[in-house]
Amino acid sequence: MELQQEQIREQQKQAWNKVSSGWKKWDGFIMEFLRPMGDAIIDKLQVKEDDIVLDIAAGTGEPGLTIAAITKNGRVTGTDLAGDMLKIAEANALAKGLKNYNTKTADVCELPFEANTFTKISCRMGFMFFPDMQLAANEMYRVLKPGGRLAIAVWAGPDKNIWYTAMASVMNKYIETPPSAPDAPGMFRCAAPRVMTSVFAQAGFKHVGEQELTGKVDFVDADTYWRNRTELSETLVAALAKLDDAKVAAIKNEVYAIINANSVNGHAPLDWGINIIYAEK
Repeated sequence: MELQQEQIREQQKQAWNKVSSGWKKWDGFIMEFLRPMGDAIIDKLQVKEDDIVLDIAAGTGEPGLTIAAITKNGRVTGTDLAGDMLKIAEANALAKGLKNYNTKTADVCELPFEANTFTKISCRMGFMFFPDMQLAANEMYRVLKPGGRLAIAVWAGPDKNIWYTAMASVMNKYIETPPSAPDAPGMFRCAAPRVMTSVFAQAGFKHVGEQELTGKVDFVDADTYWRNRTELSETLVAALAKLDDAKVAAIKNEVYAIINANSVNGHAPLDWGINIIYAEK
């Protein structure tokens, strides 16, 4: 792996470990938010009771934990760069009584598994952050058994994800950031049509397909939204820390105004959109 990619990997590992306590605090909310994405992945994988499944960028455990409950005669391995996140996944598996779920801290670009190990591979909201997406897809192909299935979820464009842009659009007005390279890790790096299908086809997968899915997540109110975003994003926290109190207050007021404008009868349902990509080896 190139030096720059190694640096990105280390930065990501440190950032995710640092916010692991926030993810633990908000785990119930996050899992409910992301449940439709996990369900869509499971549907595309056609999970069976005896499947041997690899869940990449597992975070606090889903959709791997749900898959483990289905694969009663199989097993699920969750991998992630952030070991502190996987500790939460292990605790969640223990609480659910899942004995066929285990974790391993690993880099998707250097998976520590033999070729042709898994029958299914899932990855929910991780691909856009991988330093080398093609290498990641190649590794997934390598460890998947012939005839095995893969399904991932990535964020669609910013126009379909108000839950994210409500904060990001305001932050961009107050903080000048240099434009990122088109292939740099980021939320909407995989959003354009056929970007991911091309990556998987190049890796050797067949029957590659793509499907868009949309929905809404209820943040209840502006205060809940603000706390959620500032407790889960190390990048956001670091950016706010560089601003004076007046600018932070101005940002907060503008963000609250956006959330309040989208609120209805004590709820703040904000749009989300994703793309599901699925394929076979």
